[in-house]
Amino acid sequence: MWWCAMVRSTGVWLAALLLIGSTALVRAEELPPNIVFILCDDLGYGDVGCFGQKKTRTPHIDTLARDGMRLIQHYSGAPVCAPSRCVLLTGLHSGHSQVRDNREAQPEGQYPLAEGTVTLPGLLEGYVCGAFGKWGLGGPESSGKPLAQGFDRFFGYNCQRQAHNYYPQHLWSNDEKVLLKNPPFAAHQKFPADADPQNPAAFERYRGPDYAADLISEQALKFIDEHHQKPFFLYYASPVPHLALQVPEDSLKEYAGEFSETPYLGERGYLPHPTPRAAYAAMITRMDREIGRILERLEKYGLQRRTIVVFSSDNGPLYDKLGGTDADFFQSALDLRGRKGSVYEGGIRVPTIVKFPGVVPAGTTSSTLGGFEDWMPTLLSLAGMSTKIPEQADGRDLSPSLRGDWQAPREFLYREFPGYGGQQFVRSGKWKAVRQNLVRPVPTGKKKLAEWKEPLAIELYDLEADPTESTNVAAEHPKVVAKLHAIMLREHQPSVEFKMPRLDDEQAAAHKAAGK
Repeated sequence: MWWCAMVRSTGVWLAALLLIGSTALVRAEELPPNIVFILCDDLGYGDVGCFGQKKTRTPHIDTLARDGMRLIQHYSGAPVCAPSRCVLLTGLHSGHSQVRDNREAQPEGQYPLAEGTVTLPGLLEGYVCGAFGKWGLGGPESSGKPLAQGFDRFFGYNCQRQAHNYYPQHLWSNDEKVLLKNPPFAAHQKFPADADPQNPAAFERYRGPDYAADLISEQALKFIDEHHQKPFFLYYASPVPHLALQVPEDSLKEYAGEFSETPYLGERGYLPHPTPRAAYAAMITRMDREIGRILERLEKYGLQRRTIVVFSSDNGPLYDKLGGTDADFFQSALDLRGRKGSVYEGGIRVPTIVKFPGVVPAGTTSSTLGGFEDWMPTLLSLAGMSTKIPEQADGRDLSPSLRGDWQAPREFLYREFPGYGGQQFVRSGKWKAVRQNLVRPVPTGKKKLAEWKEPLAIELYDLEADPTESTNVAAEHPKVVAKLHAIMLREHQPSVEFKMPRLDDEQAAAHKAAGK
């Protein structure tokens, strides 16, 4: 009868739908995990609530920590922007990496990664890879531009210098310059002498209709919308809270009247602001809001359980009062020594969180020693691509620690930085060795040259007993100093572009003495 035929037909149709749904579910489960890497800019170790911040509100980042794992002994790739990002994307520490300091390239961009560089997105086979935010590893016409370094999509600031202004005249969409509606104004200027700093309207000249951080966030969300059915790597390199102090009025109002304020008039670089403390807090809270939107978008598509989310910062907070900031007021580095540009803890230890439901235990903390070079092998391992980890990578796979399992301590973590006078550090267990003033011009005259070749003093700190690096104990532990000094010599690879002649000369002398 007709109704029997219809029942049979309907049954076949429902069975087909169930089969299709089951197949789709199996396929979804078989897909490798998505990766969302959130990188903040100059965010200090103590700038978010889950790492001790009391004045600035970061509810979504704090929820990320509640649902994931805090890494409390994690180090950025360098104490400034470009070299830190280079370490992150190449898996090479700063003694081996290409970009070791910030260096401008004209007319727009920074010193570029070379053609053929092995990068994390380039190794993620089967992934669509998007970078959104601040790049800083090669200008729009260079070998270092994002689309030449493994990314399929880019939107944001190509150049770090342009990112000093949150109301720029243009951003980049892939290789296309996108003009914005903002009026032209310099990102570094002082408040006019004839203007009234008590009049908020006098500061309106430092803003426009298009807030770059919002535009970048919208494009990151669109990337998820367009690629939620396939594995993706979303590198969300927020420019916040790097200077200048600029934030839309609706976010600034959230902190109106909360802090005592003195208008910043541009005396120490960047742009003036009538309420600099409120501006700094509001910038971070607005960024937190955008991170929340990304997490919500993952939930919309049911991706939260098969997405690895990493949150971190490229280096420590700014030093005293630069651009109107007040790191001491906010305790941005807690009680750690040093700020951005320094290899002491405050300049290079960064707040880091990992969330991966079912793999990373929620609400946990890990004291495993790690750094930015570790993310290439770790993420490849979690994506089921361990065989793709390059042999020359300096990082190690942290996935056992992220799962909550025991992991053997690493031998050492190494950093060198030719900026801010030239610096080195080695961390091994509780010990940290530091050397300063490594970049000096080669002197003339035999006597001065002999003095220049004398070993530089090495500071030694016991971070278990002295986390603030207040007491140099090198004299009491000569064997430890000698061991860490040997690592300093071994891990430094001379760079033609980022010279450290003092180190190069010392290393050559050591090789000669060893008969190498």
